[in-house]
Amino acid sequence: MDTPIKACCSATIITLGLSLGWAVPALAAEDPTLNKDLTSVIALLGLPCGQVVSAITKGDNDHIAICTDGNRYHVFMNAQGRVVAEKQ
Repeated sequence: MDTPIKACCSATIITLGLSLGWAVPALAAEDPTLNKDLTSVIALLGLPCGQVVSAITKGDNDHIAICTDGNRYHVFMNAQGRVVAEKQ
């Protein structure tokens, strides 16, 4: 038998879970142009990827790229103005 406190907490947990479930995909909104650009950059740097399926923008010229082969890369511009991809 549920007490009023348990019922309240359960409803709050469910609501919070649903909210987070919708917020996380919004952070990684898909931009096909960005994904293609990141795929090209990673390939030109000679790193294995296949194709970028998702990208998370951390800042200006600063992204996390997730590839079809499971690799993740931090793609950014370094202090010298060169594009760098570091495996995560």
